[in-house]
Amino acid sequence: MENTVVSPAVSTVVQPKVPAVSGIRTFVAAFFLAWLALIFVLGARGAFVAPRGAPPLGLLIGLLAPLSLFLVGFRTIPPLREFVLSADLRIIVGIQAWRWAGLGFLTLYTYGILPGIFAWPAGLGDMAIGVTAPLVLSALLRRPGFGASKSFVAWNFSGILDLTVAVSIGALVPLLAPNLYGAVSTAPMTQLPLVLIPTYFVPTFLMLHLTALLQARRLGR
Repeated sequence: MENTVVSPAVSTVVQPKVPAVSGIRTFVAAFFLAWLALIFVLGARGAFVAPRGAPPLGLLIGLLAPLSLFLVGFRTIPPLREFVLSADLRIIVGIQAWRWAGLGFLTLYTYGILPGIFAWPAGLGDMAIGVTAPLVLSALLRRPGFGASKSFVAWNFSGILDLTVAVSIGALVPLLAPNLYGAVSTAPMTQLPLVLIPTYFVPTFLMLHLTALLQARRLGR
């Protein structure tokens, strides 16, 4: 009698919800692969390169288009919404650890490829999130309820702020103060392979942060 009472409860806690429509994971994987292929094709054709003094519309579209599709899909496609809300937070946080590679921005600055006004905040911000990701992951492993905590929410907002600041500097400085960069500009960020960062990796990391925040809100309720 005791087992019949406890087992369903344990099953409810341990087993994640299954998306209502089979194949949603395949759909998500296909979307990311197609998007990556599209960025390679457009990047090879120079579609993201903007004339000097003009707004980087190509980069902004490459950044905002996938994010808009993510938000619209979350609101309108129930299987996708269930997939997002049932994703493993530990994996989501673990992927953010790759942002320690923001050290590459500082390396490019050292070799005179990127300006310091962009490379330093972008690089240090990414490194801060990447270095602290294992600590957040450890907290999730020790305390599953940590996903609903203010600390977890603040960490995700910090990650979003870092990406927003980097994108804003790269987009606004050439328009508002075109001479501030000097001889070195962020033009390499509009060409392959660096163009993958603002048009593929940044939107992906933003989606991961948004997914974590959506789950945190649900857990908080």
